[in-house]
Order: sequence, then C-alpha cells, then structure tokens
Amino acid sequence: MTDERLDPAVRRLVAVVLLGGVMGILDGSMIAVANTTLADRFHAALTSVGWVTTGYLLALTVTIPVTAWAVDRFGARRLWLFGLGLFLAGSLAAGLSWNLAALVVFRLVQGAGAGIVDPLMPTLLARAAGPARAGRVMGLMGLVGSLGPVAGPVVGGLLLQHLDWRWMLLVNLPIGVTAFVLARRMLPADARPERPARLDLTGLALVAPGVAAVVFGLSRVTAREAHGTWAVLLPPAVGLALLAGYAAHARRRRDTPPLIQPGLFRHRDFTVSIAVVLLVGLGTFGSLFLVPLYYQEVRGHGASAAGMLLAPLGLGSALAMPIAGRLSDRFGTRRLSLIGGCVAVAGAAAFAPVGADTPVAWPVAASFAIGAGLGGASAPAIGTVFRTLPPELVAQGSSVLYMLNQLGAALGVATCALFVQAAGDPLTGIHAGAWWLTATSVLMLAVAPLLPGRPRVTAPAPAAERATQGSAG
Repeated sequence: MTDERLDPAVRRLVAVVLLGGVMGILDGSMIAVANTTLADRFHAALTSVGWVTTGYLLALTVTIPVTAWAVDRFGARRLWLFGLGLFLAGSLAAGLSWNLAALVVFRLVQGAGAGIVDPLMPTLLARAAGPARAGRVMGLMGLVGSLGPVAGPVVGGLLLQHLDWRWMLLVNLPIGVTAFVLARRMLPADARPERPARLDLTGLALVAPGVAAVVFGLSRVTAREAHGTWAVLLPPAVGLALLAGYAAHARRRRDTPPLIQPGLFRHRDFTVSIAVVLLVGLGTFGSLFLVPLYYQEVRGHGASAAGMLLAPLGLGSALAMPIAGRLSDRFGTRRLSLIGGCVAVAGAAAFAPVGADTPVAWPVAASFAIGAGLGGASAPAIGTVFRTLPPELVAQGSSVLYMLNQLGAALGVATCALFVQAAGDPLTGIHAGAWWLTATSVLMLAVAPLLPGRPRVTAPAPAAERATQGSAG
C-alpha cells in the first residue's frame, strides 16, 4: 500500500470536525476544578455541586446510543450541526445560570449535545478519509482526545484564577460558533434514506439508562463513599439487568431493527478492537486518577503542581496516537498494538514501586511511557473499527465504541479508588492500583495478537471528492 497524503480538502474537513469535537472533550474535565468555587458562590454542599459534573456525564452517556439511529434518519451533517448548536446553547445558558439548579439543568443540555458530537466525530472522520486512511485520522482524533483529560483541568484552573467561573463555560462560544460556520460550509450534504428505520424505543429505554446506571454507580466510588452501600451497588446492578434485557430484546425478530445490531459483534476484528479500546480506557483513566493522587498525597504537591506533573501522561499519548495511527494504515494493527502494550506494561510496572523519595524524573518518565504505550495501542485499534465494518454499521460501531469508553473510564477510576480506599495508607493503595494497571496492560497484550495484521484496504477515501465540493445549507 502506498502512503499517500490526505487530500487537502479532506485535511481541512478533518480539521473542522476536530475543532467542533474539542469542546466536549475539554468541557467534561474542565469544570470539575471549580467545585469549591461553585459551592461558595451558590452556598451549596459539595455533594450538590458534584451534579454539575455528574449530570453532564449522565446526559452524554444516555444520548450516545440514539446517535447511530439518528445518523441514518437525519444524516451526519444535519446531526452534527444540531449537536454543535445544542452544545453551544447549553454552554451559553450554563454560563448565565442564576442558581445551582439552573446550572445543573443547562449542563444536562450541554451533555446531550456532547453525546451527539462525540460518537459522531469518528464517523465523520472515517467517511472523509476512507478505510485506507482510517488509522491516520483516528490517530489525529486521539491526539485531541488524549489532551482533553489533562488539559481540561489546567485550562479550567487558569480561567478560574484570572476570570469569573462563568468563562469556563462561555469560552466554548467563539470556538463553537467558528466550528459551526465552517462545518456548515464544508461538510458534504447527506441524502436522506428512502425508507428510514423507526427508532427502537424499547431498546433505547433499556440500553441508555443501563449504561448510564453503571457509569453513575461506578462514579460514586470516586466520591469516597462506602463501596458496600446501596448507593454504590444498586445502580450498577440495575444497569447490568437493563443491559441483559436489551441483549435478549435485540435477538428477537421484529419489524423495527434493534438500536445496536447483534450482528455487529460477529465481526471478529471489531469485537477484538473494542476490547482493546476498553482496556486502554480503563488504563488511561485509572492512571489519570493515580498519578496526581501520588503527587498530592505522597509528595505533598498542590493541585496545580500535580496537574502540571500529570502532563507527561497526556503528552505521551498525544505524541504516540497520530504516529501509530498513521503507521497502522501501512503495517496493520496487531504489530503496533503489541508494541504499545509492551511500552504500557513497562511504564505501569515502573510506576508501581515509586515512593516519597523517588527522584521525580522516574514517575514522570513512567507516566510518559504509560501514555505513549496506551496511545500507541489504541489508535490502530480504533482505526480497525472503522476500517473493517461495513458502511451501514459504522455509526453503530462508533456508538458502541464511545459507550465502552465511558464504561472503561468509570471502571478504571472506580477500581483504583477502591484500592486506595481499602489500603491503610495512600502509597500502599497507589502501589496496588499501579500493579493492577500493569495487569490490565498485560491482558491487552494477550488480546492484541487477535487483531488484524497488514490491512488489505486500498480503496481511496470515498468522501474525498465530495469534500472538495462542500455542501449547500
């Protein structure tokens, strides 16, 4: 396969899509640093203020499953513009909130917009670049995504230090308006399907709250609640029951197609790839929990210093993802994911024995290796999802990918939090969590040989010619 560059028009289209997607990626973590400020401003308890972040996460999670159906029903371009508009409306309203209840409600609107934009972003990128360049564009998407959890708190802290808290929300407006105008001009128009499928309402009522309940229950662990209480155990139990109900519902034959086709998982490359992505999400967000905790609880650094020392983790991922994604289009997913997994295992194992007197260069280098290894494994795996699925299943594959990403993130943080809570001191818990992250990377190495080798796709990007024509409003 030749390593041709993306068409200039496609590169511009990819840049426009990434510009629109970066807001939700940053916003999910940026507002979390303002909890204390919001509690003081609205004279509210921190547990109540926590719903500013939790509500956003739950609205995002509930919206993701319906996006795959909406793409086929309304078209990717229309849905993208609607999602951006909804996110911008929520940002403006949240920035003008007059009390905590209003802020939580408008954050729900923001989260719903992000729940449309986030899973739609890889679908648009895959259609623009084509299967032969899927790894490359997914690597670029991963570069933006990997910086979000790290850059969000830093950007939020700077805004909070120099401006009013409202600007953490209003800063989305100039970025979003620019992304909306450019997307309206550049995204190719969609043809409506002749007979659009009806929405699987029963499936939506099962899978959306099912995923949200599991994510919500796992998020309660990070609030340092007792992990044996009903508040932590009941939501995941209900969520798993709803998901089991959806699995039974989806297998039954009927006129309305299921929200997510069971046949999706009969594609082995897809199933193995999302398993790798799930493990990467678990390792990434577990590391995002443990690394700053180490700097704060063990070394005595403040929150801002710990945030800066977290940067090597995101930097390693940001550097590795575009390189690995690009190479995967030529050399395949398996080899690169194995290399990335080895680097992640080495980084996590190196971080596990750190102590209060360990030279700071050691945990910095270890966290950089963790980020580089996980990023190097994930970009090729994500590219495989969009390289191997039939076109009609790409939107559903993207929704599944993002739902599992949310689950992996929640599970990674919750498990590491449980290790820390169960330990007698923070350092012992951090050591246990780091060895557990090492084990998850070893598991990823065990799964990676099942990924496809050198890709056989040689077709040009299907949207390249359409992208040069732009689209009518």
